Amino acid sequence: MTDGTDGPAAQTPIRRFPPRRWLAGGAVAVLATVVGLSLALQSGAAPACAALVRPAVALPAVDVLLAPPAAGTLHKGKATFYDSKGAGGNCSYPAAPADRRYVALGPSEYADGAACGGYLDVTGPKGTVRVMVMDQCPECAPGHIDLSREAFARIADPVQGVVDVSYRLVVDPPLSGPLTFRIKEGASQWWFAVLVAGHGNPLRSVEVRQGSSGAWRSAARESYNYWLIDSGAGPGPYQIRVTDTRGHRVTATGIKMAPGQVQRSSVRMYGGGSSGSVAATSSPSARPSPSASASTRASARPTPSATVTDGATASAEPSAVEAVAAAPAPSPGCG
Repeated sequence: MTDGTDGPAAQTPIRRFPPRRWLAGGAVAVLATVVGLSLALQSGAAPACAALVRPAVALPAVDVLLAPPAAGTLHKGKATFYDSKGAGGNCSYPAAPADRRYVALGPSEYADGAACGGYLDVTGPKGTVRVMVMDQCPECAPGHIDLSREAFARIADPVQGVVDVSYRLVVDPPLSGPLTFRIKEGASQWWFAVLVAGHGNPLRSVEVRQGSSGAWRSAARESYNYWLIDSGAGPGPYQIRVTDTRGHRVTATGIKMAPGQVQRSSVRMYGGGSSGSVAATSSPSARPSPSASASTRASARPTPSATVTDGATASAEPSAVEAVAAAPAPSPGCG
C-alpha cells in the first residue's frame, strides 16, 4: 500500500483496522442453520455424497457506538503494552511523544480517529500515568488499552504482561505549546488535507477558508486523523478554525500550502498566551502494524520526516460544542 501522499487518487495510508467482525462488539447474532441430509443408495454403487443445505437467513443490522472515553467517567478494564518503534501511530503524528507515554485504543474508543490527541490518566497496581492517545489497537475489545512499554512500567511490572487498570479522559490537560498544522504530502489548491496537533482535548471540528474573507468550509476527519476537503481550499494562505470537544475554539491564520512541514501557530487551544517556535527536524520513523500479540506489535513502514517552520499567527474566539460520534457496524456474514 502507499501512504496516500499523491492526493485523492492515491491509496490512503496503512490503517490499523480490524477485520469487520471486530466491529460488531456487544451484539451476538444467533444463526439458525438447517441441515438436510439426502442419502440415495444406488444398486451396486457407493452411497452418494451428503448435501449440506443452508437456507437464506436475514441478519439484523447492528449499531455500535464509536466514541472516545467519556469525560468524567471512570472506565475499568485491562492494559497490555507494545512499542511503536518511535512512530506516531494511526493518528499520523510525525513521531511518538518525547516522553514515550502513549496509548492505543480499541476500535470503539479510537472512534475512527476521534480520540486522537486526547489524554488518559491510567491507574494500575503501582500508580498512575498520563498518556496521549496516539494509536489504534485493532484486537483490543472495549476496556482493553495498549500502553507504551514506558507507560506500562510506571503502573505495573512489565513481567506481568496484562494488568487490571482504571482510566479516565483528562479534561483540559496542560498544553506543551501552541497548535501545530501539517499539510499532507500531495495536497494542493484542489485537494486539502491537514493534521492538527497540540490541542489537548479531542477535536470536534476543523474549518478552513482561503484568505480572510472567504466562506468557511468544513473538513472531514479521516480515521488516520487528517482533516480533508476533497475539492480543495484554494492555494492559501489559510485561516483554520479548530474546535475541541470542551467548547474551546481558536482560529489560526497564515497557514501556508507547504506539504510535509509542521507549521507552528502562536495560539494555544485554551489557557491563553503564546509560545515561540522551536526549529527541529524529526527523523524518519516506522508506523506500527497490527499483529496477534498486542505486546509485540512490529513496526511497518516509514513516515515522512517533518520540518517545523514559523509564520502562522492566530486569534481565539468562544464557542460551546460537544462531540458524540456514532457509526453503524456491518452484520456478520453467514459462512
